[in-house]
Amino acid sequence: MKKIEAVVRHYKLEDVKNALTAKGIVGLTVSEVRGFGRQRGHKEQYRGAEYTVDFLPKVKLEVVVNDAELANAIEIISSSARTGKVGDGKIFVTPLEQVIRIRTGESGSEAI
Repeated sequence: MKKIEAVVRHYKLEDVKNALTAKGIVGLTVSEVRGFGRQRGHKEQYRGAEYTVDFLPKVKLEVVVNDAELANAIEIISSSARTGKVGDGKIFVTPLEQVIRIRTGESGSEAI
């Protein structure tokens, strides 16, 4: 099992969610996060003063999939979140040792 964490633009959240559910990948956790990468924030003006906004708002998605679904899930997320501009986000994949469904006590792939 793998955990996919994807940091994407706010307005791409619905596109990613709809694409994943259309392909049968369900179970998604969403968090609002702030950060920066190569984009390095941007400058804004407020009442004549210029200031830099370092941390940009993004959305972090977390999805747990079986190893067989990993490549498909990554492709779905990257293609539906892509705009082609700096700041589209990142995808991180980490292995999971164990998953347990609290309600039933099921573990492993059955718990996903």
